[in-house]
Amino acid sequence: MAKIQVVDQNNTKVGDFELAPEVFEVEIMPEILNQVVRAQRASQRQGTHATKNRALKAGGGRKPWRQKGTGRARAGSSNSPLWRGGAAAFGPQPRDYTFKVNKKVRKLALKMALSSRVSEAKMTVVSSIDLPEIKTKAFAEVAKNLGLNKTLIVAKDADPKLTMSARNMPHIKVIEADKLNVYDVLLYPELVMLESAAQDVQERLK
Repeated sequence: MAKIQVVDQNNTKVGDFELAPEVFEVEIMPEILNQVVRAQRASQRQGTHATKNRALKAGGGRKPWRQKGTGRARAGSSNSPLWRGGAAAFGPQPRDYTFKVNKKVRKLALKMALSSRVSEAKMTVVSSIDLPEIKTKAFAEVAKNLGLNKTLIVAKDADPKLTMSARNMPHIKVIEADKLNVYDVLLYPELVMLESAAQDVQERLK
């Protein structure tokens, strides 16, 4: 079983964390990661876009001119898609973009995403992050010590001090362990997991 060092918020080593191979050493299959990310992003789409077709557009009930004898092309309605200001033909209509991905596939994809961060040495386990108050300056000092850039921080439970202190920091996101997802792990090149969160995620994904 591989180990990764645990550091405190000053980036000083305080111990080791054992990584379960069935969670952090999984073979990476891009097609599965792609499927799960597409499903996650599709579920976030509102799908409320709409255009008016001939049935929805008001007016156009009267024939603009008689059928024959005018020298112009035949016309039955001013709502024709061929006319300026007319209805839209085959325009977008409200729809649901979501599609199902099996629970086992989603779980496997999350293991793959975590494994990719471990294999790239882009995952750090921190014993804890304790801030004296809700203040961006206090968190910025911790981020500087840990060398954080574009980073996803995973905490076991909601921590208002950490979350609210970090929200003004560009490119840093704090998420709870039970909300950890494939898209966020892949979106942020660096992953920081508090030790309690790492234990929780590992036990849940075994």
